[in-house]
Amino acid sequence: MESNISDFLVRKRITLRDAIKKLDESHRKILFVIEEDGKLYGALSDGDIRRWILGSKGLNDQVAEVCNHDPIWIKPDYDLADVKRLMLESRIQAVPVLDEDHQIVDLLFWDDVFDNENRIEIHDQLDIPVVIMAGGAGTRLDPFTRILPKALIPIGDRSIMEVIIDKFRDYGVSRFYISLFNKAKLIKAYMEEVNPPYEFSYLEESKPLGTVGVLSRLKTVVEDSIILANCDTIITCNYKDLVDFHSKNKYDITLVGSMINYSVPYGICEIAKEGKLVKLTEKPEYSYLVSTGMYIIRKSALEQIPHDEFFNMTDLISSVRASGRTVGVYPISEKSWMDTGEWHEYKKTVEQLSI
Repeated sequence: MESNISDFLVRKRITLRDAIKKLDESHRKILFVIEEDGKLYGALSDGDIRRWILGSKGLNDQVAEVCNHDPIWIKPDYDLADVKRLMLESRIQAVPVLDEDHQIVDLLFWDDVFDNENRIEIHDQLDIPVVIMAGGAGTRLDPFTRILPKALIPIGDRSIMEVIIDKFRDYGVSRFYISLFNKAKLIKAYMEEVNPPYEFSYLEESKPLGTVGVLSRLKTVVEDSIILANCDTIITCNYKDLVDFHSKNKYDITLVGSMINYSVPYGICEIAKEGKLVKLTEKPEYSYLVSTGMYIIRKSALEQIPHDEFFNMTDLISSVRASGRTVGVYPISEKSWMDTGEWHEYKKTVEQLSI
């Protein structure tokens, strides 16, 4: 069913760094690893990459070391009903079809197998409240935000805040809190007009409270953890896997971190005394794990936020770590994070979501 099979294939000897780039370009969450003769060798998912990174392994390692060496596959004479059952039972989003030589002749993806007329949701459901931080001034999008609050920036025919909320609703999330400060009346009026089919409440600031100060009001409301999301950032990771990661490791705060690759377009010189050249590295590429602004915060961490005072996430992380508790990082790929906070990034996001 997938015509451009080569878009989802990588050779087993390429680096993980290059495989991540192709994974991002494919707009799927899986690649299939093949031998030099084209035979199936393994499957590489974003989960495989995450586990590798969390194990402090390198991005220059061969993808053969990272991938799943025993992927599920089917023969060309498959029965579609059996494929549906297999995908549901195994919770997989793609299955390769192999011929007698173990070559991939087709790829079946979830949204092809379960067509639009009978779409079955693959996502596991979540019961966790989400806080959308919508009180910022959006100065990076000036002059657009002189008129509209950044939460109401349009992405297609919806606001950016609705796009973010709908991604959580795909996982069954039904409780939302929206923090307000700048242009609060406009956001309220808009939400009243659209009358969304989910429960939401406002957390209004009468003065700036930093990035997490307003969350002190949830200390007596939250039972376990909350997800904190910015209204100008779209994260397309598996939220169920994120919450499970947070719970399994018993982190007080889990930070969602994105891999960022930066290529220096020049040769980098390393020198010793008196200017002696030690090494010249031509156009090196560096990788960093940066904060996306999305967090899961446990009730125990919320209790460390002072009431109605200016308090940033950096303050909360320092306080949590100083008390002997732990903060974790959940890595995602570079294109799983879309930041609409600047004009060029906003345009890229609109283009990416229209694909």
